[in-house]
Amino acid sequence: MILEHRTYTFKPGTVDKWMKKYEAEGLPIQKRHLNRFVGLYVSEIGTLHTTVLMWAYDSLADREARRQAMYADPEWQSFIAGVWALDAIQKQEVMIMNPASYSPAI
Repeated sequence: MILEHRTYTFKPGTVDKWMKKYEAEGLPIQKRHLNRFVGLYVSEIGTLHTTVLMWAYDSLADREARRQAMYADPEWQSFIAGVWALDAIQKQEVMIMNPASYSPAI
């Protein structure tokens, strides 16, 4: 198993608008394609205007196949166009993480 850890930094005042759009439109599409949603977390202390989004996959190949199918989905393309129209995201970081041998399975 691998974990995809995505950190998004937003312009001040735009996180709530993005989160509502993501919950209503983006997350259902991603759940259909990506399968194992670990969670979405929002900063409260530390670096503000930041979210962390996590997905689990069986392998890098599994991630690649699932994400390619999602990118080809017209609903996803429409959602992404709407996200860019919000002009909310300032920065995006993506990490692929391997679990330690004693980490619980997700």
